[in-house]
Amino acid sequence: MSKKKDIPVYLFTGFLEAGKTRFIQETMEDKRFCNGERTLLLVCEEGEEEYAPEQFADRRVYLRVIREEGELQAEKLQQWLDDVDAERVVIEFNGMWMLDKLYTAMPENWMVYQEFMFADARSFELYNQNMRQLVYDKLKSCELVVFNRCTDAVDKMALHKIVRGVSRRADIAYEDENGQVTYDDIQDPLPFDVNAPVIEIADEDYALWYRDLSEEPDKYENKTVRFKCKALVRKRLPSESFVVGRHVMTCCVDDIQFAGLVCQWKNADSIADETWMVLTAKVNHKFNRAYGKKGPVLTFLEATPAAAPAQEVASFY
Repeated sequence: MSKKKDIPVYLFTGFLEAGKTRFIQETMEDKRFCNGERTLLLVCEEGEEEYAPEQFADRRVYLRVIREEGELQAEKLQQWLDDVDAERVVIEFNGMWMLDKLYTAMPENWMVYQEFMFADARSFELYNQNMRQLVYDKLKSCELVVFNRCTDAVDKMALHKIVRGVSRRADIAYEDENGQVTYDDIQDPLPFDVNAPVIEIADEDYALWYRDLSEEPDKYENKTVRFKCKALVRKRLPSESFVVGRHVMTCCVDDIQFAGLVCQWKNADSIADETWMVLTAKVNHKFNRAYGKKGPVLTFLEATPAAAPAQEVASFY
């Protein structure tokens, strides 16, 4: 049996009245995008704005409405695609639904080609405070975040920090009330000096450092670091080694995980389990059986006992 052709999916996320419908409408009116390809437009929420298909640049756009989350089923989505012989899919996703539900429901040959998130700049901080899990869900994989209705009163730095707390790869755009768009150019210097003889990691910066170490291990090769951590002793670890780290909250309480690193020391058996210390160690990226692959491995230099940080669970924001 021949493999089905991949179907590109253009995914637009965000909360109600965030500007998704308007943007998709304008996109469909643009002949550069809407120029002959048969398109299935899936609308998962209906706000105050409605689509005007008669204004689309091409009439081969077939709109289907998904009113209930339970309608997200692979068989149904594929049937809609087959019924109109569509070559691509555009999805306006409901901001109150988790994206994993959509990813699980998409037919195997549907591939997310681009993902954009839209947000009202005036209310986004409130959404983040009250519905952090939903905000994180929409930011984690998007390529572009568009903050519309940006007035002079909007704190762009606050919006920037929320996005960067989740993703460092997403581009950020700000659209003012006149439709003028500017792109975020705020620099994000690390809050510690990676070129210092000893890189000092403050308690509040552990999560950021751990992510940076995971994403850019070469930056820390043979460097010396000092940070507060909890030591864990586990029988399954290779000899002369223990684990150090902190619990990290990426999004909400439900996703708290221990972000740990293997530390090698000939006197590892003298370490007491679940004790706090300020550890100084050298970093190398190499294979370790505890990871089952290459990863950051610390070599113990020295440690002093310490009290737990004021905030035991580290976070990115």
